[in-house]
Amino acid sequence: MSKARVPTLNHSIPVEKICYDDRGLVPAIVQDYLDGTVLMMAWMNRESLQKTLDTGETWFWSRSRQELWHKGETSGHLQKVRSLRYDCDSDALLVGVEQIGDIACHTGERSCFHQVEGKIFAPPADTLSELFATICDRRDNPQSESYTCKLIEGGDNKILKKIGEEAAEVVMACKDDDSDAIASEVADLMYHTLVALAYHQVDVRSVYQKLQDRKK
Repeated sequence: MSKARVPTLNHSIPVEKICYDDRGLVPAIVQDYLDGTVLMMAWMNRESLQKTLDTGETWFWSRSRQELWHKGETSGHLQKVRSLRYDCDSDALLVGVEQIGDIACHTGERSCFHQVEGKIFAPPADTLSELFATICDRRDNPQSESYTCKLIEGGDNKILKKIGEEAAEVVMACKDDDSDAIASEVADLMYHTLVALAYHQVDVRSVYQKLQDRKK
C-alpha cells in the first residue's frame, strides 16, 4: 500500500530548478518543525528530493555508499516532512520535520550538532524551549536558592497566584500603552506559565503542537 502524502508538505519545490553542485548534490538542513532545533545536515540529489516529496519522509544520498538512503528505515527514527523550502540561490534546502522517536543522530542524541570541544550538550532550540528545559531541570534537581524551585515547591497555590498577578500586570501595561513594560510583563507571564507546565508534567512542545494544529 502506498504511503499517504503529508497534507502540510509543500509539493511545489522545483526539483529540476534546484542548483545542484558538480556531483549533482544539494545540502539539506533538517530542523524540528515545532521548535526549530537543527537536527542534522545531509545531501540530496534529484532522485532523493523527488522521493522525499512523493513519500513525505526524508530521503538522502550517501556519498560514502553512493546510494539513496531512507532516514530511519533501519532505526525506526523516521522523519515526517512538514515543510520544505529552498534558499534565495536555490542551492540549499531547509527541511522541517517531525522527528519520530526524537532522535536524529546515529549516536542516539536528538541532534547531530550536540558537541562543543568534545563535550555533549543539549542543542539550542527556541528561547521558550530552552527556558522550559531549565525549569524542568530545576524541578528535577532542586536548588535551595532557586526562585523556580520555590515556586514548584509551593505547588498550584503559589504558581497560579503568580500567573494571576502577572496576567493583571500585562493588562495594566497594555492599558498604559507602554511597549517596554508590555514586553517585560508578558515575559514574566510566559515564564510563570512554563513553570505551571513543568509542575503538571506537560511538555511545552505539546503547546506548540496545539498552535500548529490550529493553523489548519
